[in-house]
Amino acid sequence: MRLTRAFAAITAFAVSMTVLVATPGLAGADATSAQRQQAIQYVIKRAMSQQGVPFTYGGGDVNGPSLPPVSTERLQQPEQSATGLAAANPDPLFPGLVTPAAPSVPVAPRVPGFDASGLIVYAFAGAGIKMPRSSGEQYKVGRKILPSEALPGDLLFYGPDGTQSVSMFIGNGQMVGVSDTAVAVSPVRTTDMAPYLSRVIEW
Repeated sequence: MRLTRAFAAITAFAVSMTVLVATPGLAGADATSAQRQQAIQYVIKRAMSQQGVPFTYGGGDVNGPSLPPVSTERLQQPEQSATGLAAANPDPLFPGLVTPAAPSVPVAPRVPGFDASGLIVYAFAGAGIKMPRSSGEQYKVGRKILPSEALPGDLLFYGPDGTQSVSMFIGNGQMVGVSDTAVAVSPVRTTDMAPYLSRVIEW
């Protein structure tokens, strides 16, 4: 009996989410206010559930933390000793010259994680809303809101046209986003904030 009720609740929620599969920014145009608020709370919960997941540049998609696409990774050059480099590439004019090896570039460990826009893609996917993959493109989605009108679920952007980063306002002066190390909840940062927030799901 309990399993049947739980299944019915999940099914009802899934059906209500399909109503929200609309053009981003117009999400919920045909949904009730209660359904939209439920969707907003679910999007926030989905983002906050990832607290502590590491920052990975280019990481994150609709399924959760991920490795970045190969094109965004910095490939490390194999280290060579100065002696080995000189032996492999002797200078014909100065055969005894030892050419110093180029310093190796440290590369972050390859671990699944999120960058700022990847977390937003993951969060809104829970409500059936497909968000663009970059913060600059996400800034173009939804209705522009003044900071004084912010409601939970609104997106905060940083840099010109939101091109530097994005976080989600969760209320009480707090936001959830990706720091330099991991997904975290923190006070809203106003430095370099874009003049408008974006509301993807209307209340």
